[in-house]
Amino acid sequence: MIKSMTGFGRSEYSDQKRNIIIEIRSVNHRYCDLGIRLPRRYSFAEEKIRSLVKEKLKRGKIDLVIIIDDFEDSDTDIRLNKSLAKKYYEAFTELKEEFNIKDNISLTNLATQSDVIKAIPKIEDEAEIIESILIPLRQAVDNIYNMRGIEGEKLAEDLIMRADVIGNLVGFIEERAPQISVDYVDKLKSRISMLINNEVEIPQDRILVEAAIFADKSNIDEEIVRLKSHIDQLKSILADDTKSIGKRIDFLVQEMNREVNTIGSKANDIEITNYMLDAKSEIEKIREQVQNIE
Repeated sequence: MIKSMTGFGRSEYSDQKRNIIIEIRSVNHRYCDLGIRLPRRYSFAEEKIRSLVKEKLKRGKIDLVIIIDDFEDSDTDIRLNKSLAKKYYEAFTELKEEFNIKDNISLTNLATQSDVIKAIPKIEDEAEIIESILIPLRQAVDNIYNMRGIEGEKLAEDLIMRADVIGNLVGFIEERAPQISVDYVDKLKSRISMLINNEVEIPQDRILVEAAIFADKSNIDEEIVRLKSHIDQLKSILADDTKSIGKRIDFLVQEMNREVNTIGSKANDIEITNYMLDAKSEIEKIREQVQNIE
């Protein structure tokens, strides 16, 4: 399946402990650039998350947002260090007696001392949390994968249509090519006649030599054959659903553009130039579309 790099997927999952929302979106990019926004306390799950996403999404700038709402009232425990509080109390009492301080020792005096009361994160089962995250993540990735596939099929149809247009233009160029030398000979004879004012017989052997030289320089048979081959390869690649094809087509489009430019420069014919410009326009549209294929 040809896949676009543009897509969106969403999924939501709840158990007795938490509600998890996954949103994933992607746009075209030369490589696989995955950004993950995940609550810091669940950063231990990032490696598994990254691995799962990259199993299916090979290219694209991918933004993944994971929102986790815990159903429990708090995700932290409060730890009271009684022995340390007792030591602080004894130290305050000693200071009070030593310096004859009338103020009473208050709860605030003790509670604000370092490590007497300490908030610590609850110990969680990381494996259980990772699996809870992966459940909706798999669904969200499947959703964006399917969406990218649907978009990819539309792109493939458009590329095949444009390849056929280029193929037709190549056919017109191939049909026109033999006439180039004939027209050149006619123009050459006309120019010579004008220069000599028809007073001297035109040397036919010289005309034939000039025509042969021109025909050799303007011969575009090899370029036409290669361009046809590139068009066939393009269609063949689009039919290959076993791997990512974007980079392969991108390279092929460069080769097609090179052949078309060579045809335009060698042919030296206005009609072929017009066909070539139309072909270049279609190749450029293919190049733009290819940027969004995985």
